[in-house]
Formats: sequence, C-alpha cells, structure tokens
Amino acid sequence: MNDQPTNSGSPQDAASRLEDELQQPPPQKHTEPLTAEHLRKESKERAADRPILQKILSIFRKEKGSFRELVINSEPLEKRVALLVDGTLDRFEIERESDSRMVGGIYKGRVKNLDPGLKAAFVDIGYNKNAFLHYWDMLPAAADSSVEVVRVNKKKDAGPRKAEPTVKDIPGLYPPGSEIVIQVTKGPIGTKGPRTTTNLSLPGRYLILTPFSDGCGISRKIEDPAERKRLKTLINELTIPEGMGVIVRTAGEGKKPRYFVRDLHLLLAKWQEIQRKMETDRAPACLYQEPDIVERTVRDFLTEDIDRVLVDNEDDYKRTQEYVGQISSRSKGKIVYYKDSIPVFERYNIERQIEQTFQRRVPLPSGGEIVIDETEALISIDVNTGSHKSRSGDEKNTIFQVNMEAATEIARQIRLRNIGGLVIMDYIDMKERRHRNAVYDRMVELMSEDKAKTHILPISSLGIMQMTRQRQQESLSANLYTSCPYCRGRAMVKSATTMSVELQRKLSSVARRLQARKDGKEYSLRVHVHPSILERLRVEDSELLVRIEKTFGIKLAFRADPNYHVENFKIINANTNEEYR
Repeated sequence: MNDQPTNSGSPQDAASRLEDELQQPPPQKHTEPLTAEHLRKESKERAADRPILQKILSIFRKEKGSFRELVINSEPLEKRVALLVDGTLDRFEIERESDSRMVGGIYKGRVKNLDPGLKAAFVDIGYNKNAFLHYWDMLPAAADSSVEVVRVNKKKDAGPRKAEPTVKDIPGLYPPGSEIVIQVTKGPIGTKGPRTTTNLSLPGRYLILTPFSDGCGISRKIEDPAERKRLKTLINELTIPEGMGVIVRTAGEGKKPRYFVRDLHLLLAKWQEIQRKMETDRAPACLYQEPDIVERTVRDFLTEDIDRVLVDNEDDYKRTQEYVGQISSRSKGKIVYYKDSIPVFERYNIERQIEQTFQRRVPLPSGGEIVIDETEALISIDVNTGSHKSRSGDEKNTIFQVNMEAATEIARQIRLRNIGGLVIMDYIDMKERRHRNAVYDRMVELMSEDKAKTHILPISSLGIMQMTRQRQQESLSANLYTSCPYCRGRAMVKSATTMSVELQRKLSSVARRLQARKDGKEYSLRVHVHPSILERLRVEDSELLVRIEKTFGIKLAFRADPNYHVENFKIINANTNEEYR
C-alpha cells in the first residue's frame, strides 16, 4: 500500500481532478499475486526468530509439518483472525462489534405457530425473525455418524426407557404459546430466520457436553487405534452426571486425563449457569452465547501444530494469555504481543492476500485460473487452462496438472470465503478415469480437515464435481458487501461499516507514517467521503475519530458530496493539497 503523497499540480487542477475521481468508482486495484515461494521464504525467516524453547519443542513433535501462525487483529469495529500456513492465508474470519453471534447460542423461546405442511415450528427468541425449528430437530437426535459411541450414561433410577416421541406427537407436546429451550445451528441467511434444534451441545476445548443426550463417544477423525483405545478407557473413567454425554474432539488426541477433567468441570459449571437462567428468565431470552472470535479461535484452533499466535491488541493479548493458561501453560509461550507501527496484516502480506481472495478470477501457479460466481441457488466454480495451454505439448498431463492445482485452490477458497450450500465445480475434461479419480481424492483429502460438514461426489464424465458444504452463516462476501446498482456488475458495494473500518485503518496508517517523521509539524488532513459514510462517522464512530486525532496529534476535517462514489474516499493534506493514496 502506497501512502506517499502524489504531485497535484496547481490547486485548481488538483481540485477539479479530485472532484472527477470521487464521482467514479475507485479504480480497481491490481496487486501482483504473491508467490507461494515468496510467502514461504518470509515464513521461514519468522520461524527462525522464535524463542529457542519453541524451536526445540517443534523438533520433538510427532509430526513436523508446516509453520503455522494465527494472527489476531483487533480494531474498534471488528476483529479479524487469519491462519497462515507457510505464510499463505489458509483461513480467515471476521467478527464485527454489531454481530449477534447467534450460532451456538441457547435461547428460551416461545412457540408462535406450527406449520403442518413444513412440519416445523416458528419460535420467538427475541430476534426480528422467528427461529425455524423442524419437527425432526425437536426429537432426540440419533447418533452422529462422525462419532463412535462407546458409553451410554443412563440415569440409574430411570427404569425402562420410555418410548421416544414421534413427529406426530410434536403438536401436542409443543402447542403455540408453550416455552421451549433451543440452540441455533445455522444463523439467519437472507430472508430466512435462524435454524435451531432442541438437542443442545456445549463445546469445550477437548470435549463437547451434550446435556440432553446420554451417549458418550469419540470423533472418528481420531484414527490411531491405540489412541482410540486410550480415549475409550478415559471416557469410562470420567465422572459425568447421569443422563448427560460427552464427545471427545480431535483436539483431545494425545492429551492427558487431567485436561479432560478440567474441561468437563468448566463445561458443567457453564451448564449450571444456563440451567439457572432457564428457571429464572422469561421467554424470549438468551441463556448462553458463544464467546467472541478471539476466545473461539483459541478454543478451536490453538492446537499443538500452531507454532505462533500474534495479537495486536493488549487487552486481547492478556485475555488470550489467561485463557491459554487455563488450558496449557506451555502454550502461553506461543502468544506474542505485536507492537510494530506497521499494522500486522500489512506486515505479513495478509491484506494483499485478502484482496486477492475476493477477486472473481483467481490465478493458479501454472498459468491457469478458476472463476468463482455466487448465486442464490449455488456457487459455480469454473476451471480454465489460461496461458498454460501453450506451455507443453502433452495436453493430457497439462489438463491434469491444472485440475490438481485447481482442486487445491478451490478447497482453500471455499474455506476463506466461508462458502456453503451447493457448489458446482466445472473441471477441464479429463478422458482418463485415473486422472478424474486422482482429482476427486485430492479434493476429499483437502476438505477432510474442514470443520464444516461436506459431501463430495466423484467427477462425472463431463468434468463436473458436485459438493455440499454445511452453511452455518452468511458467506464472508455477504457480510462485507451490500447490494448496489452501480457496482460494475458485482451486484454489491461495501457497507458503511466496512468503509468506516477501511477509512479508519487508512487514517491510522497515514498518521503513523507522518508521526514517524518526527519533524515537529502539526498535520491537518481533509477527508472526502460519501454522505452515508460521513453519517456513520459522525454518529456511531465519532469517538473513534477523536481517539485517532489525540493518539497521533493530527487534525481531521471531512467533506461529503452525494456525487462521490460510496466506496471512494480521499485523504488530503489540508496545507499542501497533497493526496495520500
């Protein structure tokens, strides 16, 4: 990103050019794709800078893989988490201050109405849209195929198991007006309200507590037979309240029994608090909400294969240290407080990789490309050979190589964009079955570590692969953009919140560099924006702008014009008319 001022010529010419530019969409940024080799080289340099103890511990791991870093960026309006594998962006999440964090939340709701045709109940949970609760989700859940049940923790005095209710019994059990405790499994998407279930689960670091299910099991992703045998013994030794169950998560592989005991204790304490609210709070009420993105990241992603965690906010750093200390004191050494003047996402080329993520056309290493289009019904991904066509006379192997590269990039893009629902991939036609099978096997392998459930079908003779991915919330692009009629065919422009975040980030970046000059000058910056963005800045974010002024010793003035494009803004030196790009 270039923050150097541009030569403006005469003030009149500069003002005229400025007005013309602001009335147009911002120019498309062309960023040269960062090569995997370049990112890997930088990653190796950072790995070499680790404390000696961390290096020694990494050597003695059972499996030595890539250098993996978690980068947590905290700003007033949003928090971002990036997972880097050898410097390449592998996962990316955003959470805004205004986000409700509904998924995983437990609510005490009131049944508003039943729809016999849909076989579903609509439940008021205090949200502007009623929650959707299918009759099947109101019945005791069958054992998940991804979990091996090794123990049934029945109540000893329960007597013979009663006949379980059926779909026909639901209207009598939950008539309109009755109260019900449910958990959100899928957030609101488009015009649809949240999807819910009565089968509650509380995720911990190593265990998942199922308070209404007595089955205790182990994730099938833990494949080592000796480890599974050890965990089965451990589950049988755990003191679990009667009628409840637990599931051992993949993060529990190789962990000592005391970690599970501690995790179970924390989960039971959390459940007791939920039970207290169930008895006292009136419907509709939120009984439990999933922690914010920082705590969730530590809980779900900070495993043994993570080499380093960078946090650029002091409060989040201390909170992360405290939370990690409850889990593993040894892992506290991985947490690093980032203090550099250059924003952490800029320092490690994450911003550039994010920009590339949302491009419609994504280049492949060999010269091919994939084209991603999101529609209401499905996501289509087309694979093209591009400039690779002329590189070799061996057409079969060229096509196979491009398709293998495409499978790797498609899996990465699906995770980064949080794409869910039906995905149709149009690979380049491969005549040989072994090539089609190899691409399919590669795709299955790459998606096997995805936390969202996926189902992938083999490539057809026409080169089409179909896949479904569990959709728990809106895709990342749906969160960052809003519909717009003048968007160059993208059908979306960035929201006022997004532009406010970007503008504050840019102002902070410019201010840091001006401050670093240490020339004793007092700088005044004039910011040109669309009125909708200025309204956001004046109302919701005024205190944040005051904070920037005080922190960096600069003065800010704003000018708005409805003719400016909503995604465009300019930062001008008020004294010299120099523009900071």
